[in-house]
This record gives sequence, structure tokens and C-alpha cells, in this order.
Amino acid sequence: MMQVCHLLISPGHNHFGHHGQPADDHRIVAVGQIGCVAGRGIRGDRFFDNRPDSQGQITFFAMEVIEALARGLNLAGVRPEFTRRNVFTRCADLNTLAGVEFEVQGVRSAGTEEYRPCYWMSCAFRDERVETWLRGRGGLRARIPTEGVLTCGVSQAGLDP
Repeated sequence: MMQVCHLLISPGHNHFGHHGQPADDHRIVAVGQIGCVAGRGIRGDRFFDNRPDSQGQITFFAMEVIEALARGLNLAGVRPEFTRRNVFTRCADLNTLAGVEFEVQGVRSAGTEEYRPCYWMSCAFRDERVETWLRGRGGLRARIPTEGVLTCGVSQAGLDP
């Protein structure tokens, strides 16, 4: 059973489109639920209505990876917000969901690709080793083919063959 531990949105881009420039300072906001809109993204999030073919209308990240990162690099104060992903899960191998349609709490998502870390991750975590450590563990980008609401809590994830 997949557990949804945290849900995060941000109204603006801190890193996207800022290559070679300083990051902006749009806060990431923890919310109790998110509204998923088919083909558009998450209401209130910076990528909502970004592009109709967007590969990352919703993003997922595993709490187990955050915890392993903190232990592996001996980092204090690590928080999910540093990753700027939307849905933080437990008990789900997100790498196996790329190329797969899956369901969480009745909301379907279509995994598109690993959300590869970049140098901004090292900046957010204030440690130059983070980008390299997260390779292959950067989370999952997905499209939203159906509408619905996700809330924090336990959900059985259904996978399509």
C-alpha cells in the first residue's frame, strides 16, 4: 500500500528558467490535499497549465530516499520541501512507475520519466554532493489523465499491465 505522506505546491518557479541566474524565492507550501486536473496539472502549482504535453504535471518523491540521503551524506535538517516535488510517498518503488499508468486514491497518473536531479538540488540542500547522490533516485514525473483530489494518508496503488 502506497502512503501519501506530504503534499506540496508552489505558486512560482525558483529554478525553472533561471539557469545561470540566482534562484527566485517562491515558497513551497505544504497542503492537506491537492486538486488534480486532467491534462493541466495541480491547481495552485507553478506547472499548472504549463504545457498540454507536459511530462511533469505532477511529481512524486519517496520519503525513503529523503531519509537515506540524510543518513548517507550525514545531512541535518533535510526536509521534503528542498526537492520541490509534489507528492511524497512511502512504500512505493517510483522508478518502476515510469511508463506505467497507476492510481492513487482514485486519481490516475501516467508515469513519464525519472525526475532527474540537477545542480539546483545541491543548492537547495546546501551540499554539492546531493545532485550526484540523487542520480537514479530523483523521483517521478507524471501526467494526470483523470481528475481528482489527493490527500495525505494511505492508499492502495493500482497498476495497469
